[in-house]
Amino acid sequence: MKIIAFAGSNSQQSINKRLATYAAKQFENAEIEILDLNDFAMPLFSVDLEKEIGQHELAKSFLKKIESADILVVSLAENNGNYSVAFKNVFDWSSRILKDVFQQKPMLLMATSPGARGGASVLEIAKTAFPRYGAQVKGLFSLPSFNTNFDLEKNKISNPEFDNELKTIVKNSFN
Repeated sequence: MKIIAFAGSNSQQSINKRLATYAAKQFENAEIEILDLNDFAMPLFSVDLEKEIGQHELAKSFLKKIESADILVVSLAENNGNYSVAFKNVFDWSSRILKDVFQQKPMLLMATSPGARGGASVLEIAKTAFPRYGAQVKGLFSLPSFNTNFDLEKNKISNPEFDNELKTIVKNSFN
């Protein structure tokens, strides 16, 4: 079983990348590949640019990574209540090549933030939108107050209640 995990963030210190990495490790006997959106940085999408340069090679590469997965683990950063620009741009370029960007792959969809809502707004948007683009959202998880509930040294959720919740979602939704 191959898991592709990534954060909807281009931050070098992405808390969502840390959460996605930790969550991916909760799957037993899995090969895990962690993607970095910085490896898929493209010019800001526009139909005019698309007409000029065609389908971007990095978008094709991103879609091939998704294709290689058995399960997707995605943790979205929330910027002003929505997707980060970095994620939205990769998504926009990719969706012009293949509408079903997520290619009917089972997905663990998550978000975290330093705040008490844990990225609830972006998670709500994504859980509604992603199935229209080929995601089979099997589990949802929000980690509020990242700095309080995640141990950066151990790279794991430190709050037992939230840790058990994530592990239960993985066990019950993907087996």
